Amino acid sequence: MRVATFNILNGRVPADQHVDPTGLADAVKRLDADILALQEVDQNQHRSGFADLTSVAAEAMDAPHHRFVAAIHGSPGATWVASTGDEQPDSAAYGVALLSRYPVKGWQVIRLEPVPFRVPMRFRGRLRPYLVTDEPRVAVLATVDSPVGECTVVGTHLSFIPRWNVHQLRKVVRATLDCREPVILMGDLNMGPDQAERTTGLRAAASHATYPVGAPSEQIDHVLVRGPLTTSDSGAPALPISDHRALWADVEREP
Repeated sequence: MRVATFNILNGRVPADQHVDPTGLADAVKRLDADILALQEVDQNQHRSGFADLTSVAAEAMDAPHHRFVAAIHGSPGATWVASTGDEQPDSAAYGVALLSRYPVKGWQVIRLEPVPFRVPMRFRGRLRPYLVTDEPRVAVLATVDSPVGECTVVGTHLSFIPRWNVHQLRKVVRATLDCREPVILMGDLNMGPDQAERTTGLRAAASHATYPVGAPSEQIDHVLVRGPLTTSDSGAPALPISDHRALWADVEREP
């Protein structure tokens, strides 16, 4: 079974920043994942041509079971509010998606609060710290009837603010403690492999640098597992869209 995670940068091509739904579909087809976690997913946003990017991906990978979960409603970088799940389904939103070729027996949403104040951050190329405002985050959990048996799959995108993303990740992991194993946790965690494994107690199914896409020097995207799974192969290809590489792993159940 192939599982994969991909921060799609709302379908943008980094070279000129235009949104390319066809490029997203091509990328998803190339990955050929059975279960796919996507981050930075737009729904009905002006910047992405009002496309439903989850549906574009679902059609490309032939995944009848999929769910988009908004972290915010409105326009990122402009006017937005934290999503509650009670908004109109066709309103402009931004969040994560989880897609599966295999039947999903149940879904759960885990909402992750942002840092409640502005935080000074240093960015490459800036001499002084820059005050940033964090955004709400979200995780989506699915119980999947898969070739490795019934398993729990989580997709998420955590804060880029150090230590707060660790706080969020611990909350996500707590939500899986009573879940059926195997557990597969995927997403852009905005932290390195050592911290991701140490925080979760899970082990990496794929270890490849994923960011930035052209000459990746760090791994902030992860596929982590708990339970009787082994990895037969993995990779981190550059695809037609995004400033991240996708990360995939072929997993199978231990004998």
